[in-house]
Amino acid sequence: MTDDYPAHRRSSPETLTHTIARCMKTIELQPDNAAAYNDLGAALQDKGDPGAAQRCYRKAVELDPDNAAAWGNLATLLLEEGRADEAIDCFRQALRRAPDNAGAYNNLGLALLQGGMIDEAMTAYCKAIELKPGSPAGHLNKGGLLQECGRLEEAAGCFRKALACDPQSAMAYINLGNVLKDDRQTAEALQCYQKALDIEPDNAYAHWNLALALLLTGNFPEGWKEYEWRRKTGDIRKQRAFRQPQWKGEALQDRTILLHAEQGLGDTIQFIRYVPLVAAQGAQVVVECHKELVSLVGNVEGVQRAVARGERLPEFDMQCPLLTLPLVLGTTTETIPARVPYIAPDPSLLDNWGEKVRHDGSPLKVGLVWAGKMEHRHLRYRSCSLETLAPLGRLPGVSFYSLQKGEAAAQAKTPPEGMRLLDYTDDISDFSDTAALTAHLDLVLSIDTSVAHLAGAMGKEVWTLLPYELDWRWMIDREDSPWYPTMRLFRQPCHGDWQSVVDRVKVELESLRLRLSR
Repeated sequence: MTDDYPAHRRSSPETLTHTIARCMKTIELQPDNAAAYNDLGAALQDKGDPGAAQRCYRKAVELDPDNAAAWGNLATLLLEEGRADEAIDCFRQALRRAPDNAGAYNNLGLALLQGGMIDEAMTAYCKAIELKPGSPAGHLNKGGLLQECGRLEEAAGCFRKALACDPQSAMAYINLGNVLKDDRQTAEALQCYQKALDIEPDNAYAHWNLALALLLTGNFPEGWKEYEWRRKTGDIRKQRAFRQPQWKGEALQDRTILLHAEQGLGDTIQFIRYVPLVAAQGAQVVVECHKELVSLVGNVEGVQRAVARGERLPEFDMQCPLLTLPLVLGTTTETIPARVPYIAPDPSLLDNWGEKVRHDGSPLKVGLVWAGKMEHRHLRYRSCSLETLAPLGRLPGVSFYSLQKGEAAAQAKTPPEGMRLLDYTDDISDFSDTAALTAHLDLVLSIDTSVAHLAGAMGKEVWTLLPYELDWRWMIDREDSPWYPTMRLFRQPCHGDWQSVVDRVKVELESLRLRLSR
């Protein structure tokens, strides 16, 4: 995380054992030796004992408050644990003692960004570059922040400066590729990922980002192969230890296979479509998924049993991650299993939710979702506020139904002036309830979130509002989706421009209302 406080030295077990013994012997002879405590903390952290490492770092700064290295190591450890506020304080303590430490400024920027202080983070990165302009770290961090803010051209400039500092930086090529991809320069992005792989052939992030770009451009055969590298990165909960072998296309007659969800709710809904294809090969299919989806997934054709993550699994012979199924089954853009609906609401819930909607005489009933999980900083650009959608509320004859859950759901309590927004989300316990309510609506209007996938999987008309930044599953510049025949895509023309999207949706919504009123 920094070139100045390398707490994780990745030493061999033998070297670590020797270092720990040496430091403990020094401390035994010199109980006030702050440097020995700092070195012991680094070794313990490298060994995988962050609690003991933190105690050592704290003892080091207690013994020697001017020990900048110990403050920096403590800060780095706290940052890795997600304790941004404490890390910020410790980095500032380090910088008071070593004000010319570019690495500390870089890490301070990371901590500030984790704490949501974007402007302060940018200032820290700029200071790091000022102190050490020949180091790629500051340029990489500044470029990443500029990219997140939608300043793609400036971000690309930073990554090119990082490459000027270190032409063998695979990470700089990956980051430059990501910016170029988001800016629709996909051919150039693919070249960057390949250059990264020329430097580091086993770089999982280079392979994974190459996969996303290939899928984005419709090259599914190569894309699915590269997508398997996701399991070697640390970004997705996917490292599952099973004694049963992973399915690679072998005969499944009279065998039980576990299909397990590894990513988000929307991904699970999107790829659960493959279960009937697997079941058709004679397999008994068990699906492990998010608790919120168990009741819904349990009703999908071919699912013998759905189990929530963390629950005890039944016996099975083989297993496969859901998102590996397109590779195993050879999915191309032409062979996506796009028959809908493949998810249906629970019949026992339909009447209850229908009663809530039945007395609404509006010609057009629209489900509304405006925000995703806001705690995910990198997903915030997909979201907007309910107030952003205020112009839609001025259309006569339209009733909106909140399908929004999470922190942003509170916005439904005070809808924009003129918007008729009905909010029954307190009665939604899981996605089976969401599906039952959605079944009674004419349209779902959603940002890129799990509810959009649900509506598409149900065969409901759904309009998905997309940011300028590209996601592979929606491909490039398409207004339809090969995954969901009833979905329309409304894209931002530039970063952060929800106004243009809302203006277009308003026109289309009025047209739909008039058609339904006839």
